[in-house]
Amino acid sequence: MKKILYIGNQSSLLPNLQQHADVDLLQVDNVVGFHNSLYLLPDMDLVISENKMKGMGGSQIFDKYAETLNAQKLPFAIVSHNLETNTRLNWLNAGISELYRHEIDADSVANRVVFLREMLEAKLSTTKKVVMKDYQIPVSKRVFDIAVAGFALLMASPVMILTAIAIKIESKGPIWYVSKRVGTGYKVFDFYKLRSMYMDADTRVKDMKHLNQYSIDAEKEEEEEEEEEVTAAETKSKSSPSDQSPTLIYKDGKPMSEEEYLEYKKKQSAGTFVKFKDDPRVTKVGKFIRNTSIDELPQLINVLKGDMSIVGNRPLPLYEAEQLTSDDWGERFLAPAGITGLWQVMKRGKGDMSEEERKGLDNQYARKVSLWNDIRLVLKTIPALFQKENV
Repeated sequence: MKKILYIGNQSSLLPNLQQHADVDLLQVDNVVGFHNSLYLLPDMDLVISENKMKGMGGSQIFDKYAETLNAQKLPFAIVSHNLETNTRLNWLNAGISELYRHEIDADSVANRVVFLREMLEAKLSTTKKVVMKDYQIPVSKRVFDIAVAGFALLMASPVMILTAIAIKIESKGPIWYVSKRVGTGYKVFDFYKLRSMYMDADTRVKDMKHLNQYSIDAEKEEEEEEEEEVTAAETKSKSSPSDQSPTLIYKDGKPMSEEEYLEYKKKQSAGTFVKFKDDPRVTKVGKFIRNTSIDELPQLINVLKGDMSIVGNRPLPLYEAEQLTSDDWGERFLAPAGITGLWQVMKRGKGDMSEEERKGLDNQYARKVSLWNDIRLVLKTIPALFQKENV
């Protein structure tokens, strides 16, 4: 028998709970009645409040008595007509355990009482204060970064000066290209490069999605998978006409048609990274400095500032990083952001690099960060710079 304390008298849920065989219901009309019943809380399994009452709504009752309810590890639910997304999020973030519509049936409420109690107990028993600390590059790696970046900037300064003059002669605009990038621990910083594109390059990306190599590859894979599925279905229907294929379902249990499933997979396959072949946004000088990686030289300034390291996972633009927040791919952000890294060395110049391979190599580097591994990758980067494909 579930013991429920109900605050209010307007919802159609109330009489259903009163008649439910597995519910021992205590009903009070308002916050005054609830206050007078606080001594009964240790015997209750759940408190439900209507959100629209004279004097005080359910959310306000919870705000006032949250400490008392949490002390008893007693879940608190609200019955309301207003369950819009923002409202739901605000209430759930405040600590309310469950939100019900007025028309919910009593069985659904009674069946979840034990679950809500266990979930609240687990939440309260494991709650602890966590102090977030920014990632700190190891001292040995930081010394290595400063020494290499300082020496490289000194040696490359004549090349950078000549390149700056060429950029100014060919096209209007600043010499530098500064963009927001996401590095270690999803930290956003100003990322420096020599400008290799025309000034309106960023605004052209949306109009050039059909040229994105990663998206094109994903669409080709989707078409191949669809053809394989159709062929398999035709073969099966010929061999055993009476057999039926398994029914695909959504998470909520509703059946999913084959067309819906293929569309779902296509959306999942959409490329996270953006890359164009023979990119028309790139200037002539830009193409040269990209192929020779001269455009990357200003990132040595980012290294000296501490935003990046010589070796690490490439910092990503915001529109790419926001898609890599899952457990599978977020691991790459646990490593330092760097100018060069594992995937650049292993895959540079190869046309068969997929998006999954790139993200996998980023994760692999994050698991094995060390100074000696960085030195090895720097030595391998030098011959990679002279390969044809720009990454």
